[in-house]
Amino acid sequence: MAYGLHWAEGPKLHRVMLETESLHPADLTAADRAAWRALTAAQPAFGSPLLGPEFAQAVGVVRHDARVAVFRRDGDTIGFLPHHRRPGGLARPIGALLSDFHGLISAPDFNVDGAEALAAAGLSSFRFSGLIDPFALFGSTVGREAHGIALAEPPEVYLEGLRAASPKRFKNWRRLENKLDREVGALRFVAPDHSEETFETLLRWKREQLHRTGGHDFLRPEWTVALLRNLFALREGDFQGLMLCVYAGDRLVAGHFGVRLGDVYHPWIASTDPELAAWSPGQTFLNQAILAMPSLGLTRYDLGPGHDHYKRPWATTQTAIGEGVALAASPAGRRAGSFETAWALAGARRNGAVGRLHRRLDAIASADLTMSGRLRGFVDAVTAQARKGQEVEN
Repeated sequence: MAYGLHWAEGPKLHRVMLETESLHPADLTAADRAAWRALTAAQPAFGSPLLGPEFAQAVGVVRHDARVAVFRRDGDTIGFLPHHRRPGGLARPIGALLSDFHGLISAPDFNVDGAEALAAAGLSSFRFSGLIDPFALFGSTVGREAHGIALAEPPEVYLEGLRAASPKRFKNWRRLENKLDREVGALRFVAPDHSEETFETLLRWKREQLHRTGGHDFLRPEWTVALLRNLFALREGDFQGLMLCVYAGDRLVAGHFGVRLGDVYHPWIASTDPELAAWSPGQTFLNQAILAMPSLGLTRYDLGPGHDHYKRPWATTQTAIGEGVALAASPAGRRAGSFETAWALAGARRNGAVGRLHRRLDAIASADLTMSGRLRGFVDAVTAQARKGQEVEN
């Protein structure tokens, strides 16, 4: 589907045509993919595996509603907005809730703000939770931080620096690691790990963890697990799934699974054996994973947003990401704005009960495509909230 938008540009108010085409990722041409890769290569902020055409195409295999708005001016391709087109013209980041990073991929001279771009793509709004926006196309957004490890020195030097900065913390982690090695089994790190049994165990542990903590089970929808399994089976090329694991003897202790693009790794699944929680296996895993980065050809290890207390001690970089909703410069955008205003007045943008409910409902709507799945997600959310309330009272 093609759209067009005229707008005034510069002091001479030249009329310029922005041509926009909405495609399923499978329908991107080789030239489109090459232009997209060139844009990501030119801007370090777009270096995540989640921001390239490969991820969009992988999601397109399992989601029929995957779309890419391709922006062209005077025959040149100047931008891409990968998304899911939902009822009412609402756009959600492609692959949400697995798309920790997302945005409108463009050059610095795109010269169209986010509201105009959405209108040009025939969208009413764009809801985002991990917006990468180096050119401020969407203006000021509510921000939070995503953490990462970028190695500019040998990992041993980096780890020694962390120990020097927090000697008590790292001494305790080393003590627990030695205890795990001594009492459970000799530790070994497998990277990459191609065991299908281990892969399924990591997914099961993650689902059990989400149930215990009351988090939304993003692995329940069929498409999310299908996407992860497809990527796990992908073993060739710069873009592929990657699983890293620590074992104590033959016993799986902890692991990460995610996707890599060249020298950048972005894990989604971080799982540990719940029976070994007292040994802090996640810390042991990260220590081993960092040491293995050079042999794996990795220079950046994304830790993603959230869980700051766990990630911040390891991180060398913090990336500002946006959370909110952008409205199209169109009648459809104004209608969507009325709905957003009602939620805001009810308290959706605050950290109270309404805000938590709104974020949970948004997570459910992002991942669960069926009415039965959304209903079950809502019941789980209510149950989790009630359980937390009881814990507070007790």
